[in-house]
Amino acid sequence: MYPYKLPDLPYPYEAIEPAVDAQTMKVHHQGHHAAYVNTLNKVLQDLPAFQSMTLEELLASLEKVPAAQRTQVRNHGGGHWNHTFWWQILSPKKQEPSIALQKRIAAEFGDWSSFRGQLLDAATRHFGSGWAWLILTPAGKLRILTTPNQDNPLMPYAEAQGKPVLGIDVWEHAYYLKYQNRRTEYLAAVWEHINWERVEALIG
Repeated sequence: MYPYKLPDLPYPYEAIEPAVDAQTMKVHHQGHHAAYVNTLNKVLQDLPAFQSMTLEELLASLEKVPAAQRTQVRNHGGGHWNHTFWWQILSPKKQEPSIALQKRIAAEFGDWSSFRGQLLDAATRHFGSGWAWLILTPAGKLRILTTPNQDNPLMPYAEAQGKPVLGIDVWEHAYYLKYQNRRTEYLAAVWEHINWERVEALIG
């Protein structure tokens, strides 16, 4: 709720090394994420009707935001929500998904390997900046999709709306210092640091 604050990372900047280097994490958090928060607060100063909303409510109500400010709220509100989610979905310690989670995934994607392949392929093929998601749809199904820029499945503009349970940042600022244009290599590395306990809890 307004005014929004930059959350602390739940681990040190170097905690995801070597998959993501400390310098990238620091710039990503203190630079990019902080800028989203600061700009969102600045825009909302002139929108008192939206200041009492949670961030999730704000993103779901973007079409009600005045046209003059809508793009900024969409970009910076989405950037704040997406990055807050991303920090929580990464784990310093490598985790194995539980048997229960593997069974749930297999029921909808065939098997764990197929699920991994589909999600990372979607992330690799996504053109330009954006995010790859696993969402829980209102019908209770799991679905993979991508969104451009800082859009997410909470917004009315997504190809499908639902509850994000896993998201992967494919903006170049998330990996370029270490991987340059090797997005596939970055994706394989961060896959080893997904917080599967968090994913399973979000699926419920």
